[in-house]
Amino acid sequence: MRAGAGKVFRVVGRSTVGGARLAGRGSRAGAMRARAFARSKGADESGLGRLVELHFVNIVGDAALTVSLAGTIFAIPTDEARAQVAQFLALTMAPFALLAPFIGPLLDRFRHGRRWAIGTTLALRAFLCWVLAGAVVTDSPWLFPAALGCLVASKAYGVTRSAAIPRLLPPGFTLVNANSRIALAGVAAMAVGGGLAGAVSRIGPDWSLRLAFVVYVVGTVLAIRLPARVDSSAGEVDIEDTQPLRERHGTAVARPVPAQSRRRFAWAGDRLRARVLALPATVRAALVSAMGGRLLTGFLTLFMAFLMREHPIPGYSGPLVLALVVGAAGTGNALGTVVGNALRRLPPDRIVAAAFLLIVAAALATALAYSLVTLLVLGLCAGLCSQVIKLSTDAIIQRDVAENVRTQTFAWSETVLQIAWVIGGGIGIALPLDPELGFGVISGLLVLVLLLSVQLRRTRRAPA
Repeated sequence: MRAGAGKVFRVVGRSTVGGARLAGRGSRAGAMRARAFARSKGADESGLGRLVELHFVNIVGDAALTVSLAGTIFAIPTDEARAQVAQFLALTMAPFALLAPFIGPLLDRFRHGRRWAIGTTLALRAFLCWVLAGAVVTDSPWLFPAALGCLVASKAYGVTRSAAIPRLLPPGFTLVNANSRIALAGVAAMAVGGGLAGAVSRIGPDWSLRLAFVVYVVGTVLAIRLPARVDSSAGEVDIEDTQPLRERHGTAVARPVPAQSRRRFAWAGDRLRARVLALPATVRAALVSAMGGRLLTGFLTLFMAFLMREHPIPGYSGPLVLALVVGAAGTGNALGTVVGNALRRLPPDRIVAAAFLLIVAAALATALAYSLVTLLVLGLCAGLCSQVIKLSTDAIIQRDVAENVRTQTFAWSETVLQIAWVIGGGIGIALPLDPELGFGVISGLLVLVLLLSVQLRRTRRAPA
């Protein structure tokens, strides 16, 4: 019997080792193919491939962090009071509010060190994840400040990464191509990071945070090893210190604003106005539409989180409906990357207009006929159209904004879109939990955004 048992163990052992080797080979082959894709079409020589790989690592870390937080501080019982839920959800909104008035201008002033700025956002998250790993075990008061710091650093990474992309474009590459490649890497990284963190978290929630720590450390090294051209700001000027002119070929050329006009924009409140006025009308119209898309996604995320707790759809559990809507939005976002890249030959202005009309129609349908079907359609349209609008807006920025302000405009637009998400989320928290009222209000706001974007498209900047 012992001989037979030993034989069985040997067979099982060989099978296990063989399976592990096969899985390892498959993983290595998949990794090699993904790396070849990231560095194809000149992306290796320009350095864009390194940025794509860095973004993959960043999203793996973010996914691990999200899984950890979902299992700890964001695992809120459904019977908790609305005020307590709002405190936790406000924690996710705070980074967006902090990003615009403080982090954005700070990164503007230190754009000579973009690699170190990107690396700092990753290193800070690595340190805070290590703090969180201990805090979730000991129930330390540092739990919430550390989680907030991670979220702030994550949003700061998004802005700094956006500022680096135009510097790394290979010949013949557009911002749409680059962002599509980066977005696809993010989708894959979310699946990988979520799976790894889910497996590790079975040992304990602190272990998935330690996994995030290791991933962020790797990301810090990759950020510092980005090409030196990421730090270059040769020829760049501040957006608010320029006046765009329209050339025959339709490209806005930035020239310095006179000193008297520059002094008018000295205060922080006027800084935003100065930047908006310095942009071509086509860019402003596209940004308004993109902000409308983010307004809806922010509203949908937080309003649905509250609504499904107190007023689920009859016949369906609240968590199930919320998961389905979130899944539809995520699917739409992934499809938007593919669709946006496939439609790159069409005029981006028309793509933005058509996609935003679809968003408005889906929101109105949900307000008029609130049901699970309309919610799923709205989630899918919000994710798909928001991504398509973002990619097309990037293309418009590359087409109509002068090169000496394009990098800063690209990064600044990302900050504006984050603010729109905050406003939409705030509306979702403030409104009564009535589906017809809530979706009616957001539909009305989206109609106003649509009218504003149409008005801006009709605007023709007079030559100075």
